[in-house]
Amino acid sequence: MNKDRKKLLELEKKIGYPFQDFDLLIRAMTHSSYANEHKKEQREHNERLEFLGDAVLELISSDYLFRNYPDIPEGTLTKKRASMVCEPTLALCAREISLGEYLLLGKGEDATGGRKRDSIVSDAMEALIGAIYLDGGFANAKEFIDRFILDDIENKQLFYDSKTTLQEIVQGSYDEDVRYEIVKEEGPDHNKNFYVHALLGERILGEGCGHTKKAAEQQAAYCAIKKLRKQG
Repeated sequence: MNKDRKKLLELEKKIGYPFQDFDLLIRAMTHSSYANEHKKEQREHNERLEFLGDAVLELISSDYLFRNYPDIPEGTLTKKRASMVCEPTLALCAREISLGEYLLLGKGEDATGGRKRDSIVSDAMEALIGAIYLDGGFANAKEFIDRFILDDIENKQLFYDSKTTLQEIVQGSYDEDVRYEIVKEEGPDHNKNFYVHALLGERILGEGCGHTKKAAEQQAAYCAIKKLRKQG
């Protein structure tokens, strides 16, 4: 058994869905950079599956919101769905199952930190949904989405709206605005980590770390919200 296949069998166990057509899982995890490097093997990449998975995810998340928020108007539901299925939220869900570790990437993409890039792992998450839908139908795709995307969705949304939410909390109770300060940078340019403090005056409300300044600021804001809510 080759190394790639062994890794993907591990992913199958992790998500709790055994593929009837294992090639669909391989295709879902094959990035275009890998397919381009293996043209002789006629490798198919995951972009068409991503297109399908995106549509399946939109339908299932719409159904979830329609049933769970009966009093919310259409415009608000649309905004809520957009934040549920946006790239950062899907990337967060993908990281919870370490999806980046199972991707088949080209050498260049891998060397420049592709396994941790939001755009790549979120696309792979959608491709995986598309693959499950083709292999096992709507019910299995829904089960996967319920388990790995719609679980704890309020906290996931809070994380990616955290800077806005923190600003609203602070404006209602304090005279100062929140500011963000980078306290440290680590690693090479293609795989850098930023460490950020969320500050109110000189007081540290929260600390965050991420591969982009924005991600680090969001994490710092999220930690600050949790801290202020405990105090309140």
